[in-house]
Amino acid sequence: MAGKRLLLVAHAPSPNTRRLRDAVLAGARAEEIEDVETVCKPPLEAGPDDVKAAHAIILGTTENLGYMAGALKDFFDRSYYPCLEETQGLPYALYIRAGKDGTGTERAVQTIVTGLRWRAVRDPLVCRGEFREEFIDQCEELGMYVAAGLDAGVI
Repeated sequence: MAGKRLLLVAHAPSPNTRRLRDAVLAGARAEEIEDVETVCKPPLEAGPDDVKAAHAIILGTTENLGYMAGALKDFFDRSYYPCLEETQGLPYALYIRAGKDGTGTERAVQTIVTGLRWRAVRDPLVCRGEFREEFIDQCEELGMYVAAGLDAGVI
């Protein structure tokens, strides 16, 4: 059993967003990562116990009407108060699949994680505009970055 747990909470309602989620997982589960177990749950199935068991979290969402996906908002609604005192300082990263600009989505998520006092380990990855294959590589790199940092004890 791995010593550290990385939680990926990703809203992936389409084939392309599932590809992004799977790329994050592939990066996080790269063979170079030795001591990290990566658990992936959709937002409607993830909850406070999952967050409390994690040593770091990656959040993935679509941009919906200039805001985060309702499923991710539901995850935060159910998890915020149960996690508030127990998960301060939790390292997190965020990726957004944005058809437009992703600004409102990024701001909404950052407002919530700021209230939770989670700690960003890198700037949000915003996959903006028409879907491009480079998004896959960027998401894989994100997963590897967070998992490798957790594995090395630097995040």
